[in-house]
Amino acid sequence: MSFLVFLSQCILPLLILYIAGYGLLKKIPVYDSFVRGAMEGVKTTVKLIPTLVGLMTGVGVLSASGFLDFLSELLGKFIDGRIFPAPLLPLALVRMFSNSAATGLLLELYKEYGTDSRISWTASLMMSSCETIFYTMSIYFMTVRITKTRYTLPGALLATLGGIGASVILSNLLCG
Repeated sequence: MSFLVFLSQCILPLLILYIAGYGLLKKIPVYDSFVRGAMEGVKTTVKLIPTLVGLMTGVGVLSASGFLDFLSELLGKFIDGRIFPAPLLPLALVRMFSNSAATGLLLELYKEYGTDSRISWTASLMMSSCETIFYTMSIYFMTVRITKTRYTLPGALLATLGGIGASVILSNLLCG
């Protein structure tokens, strides 16, 4: 076990040393390349700030207005609680927009139901098997200026539904 700890502490510095050494052997100006890449990263970040502000504002408005609660109650009427627990509906909806907001909901579920409950297990599995679809799409597509997303949204929603389904099945197997 101590070897794995040692290896995990050394792997990143060794990787950086390897990359720098390879660049020096190939006579590439390593530091200049690093600075150019860092500058491009800063430019990309500056371009993304308006998108992030808009997305976070939208999530805040949806949460504060009570729309997500309304939508969860509406969907909860159509979903059998034995198949999919109703308290997880807000988490499933918010997770598509914001990881930090979904983490807040996850912590509330832990407080209310305990960390070893079926609901908490399902919520934890959902958090690790679903993506923040709209956040990811806005970041990636805005960066490269893609306007026609084709099948990205339906595919991402289908993958999220699959992740939620797998989370429910696994938590049922784990929690009986």
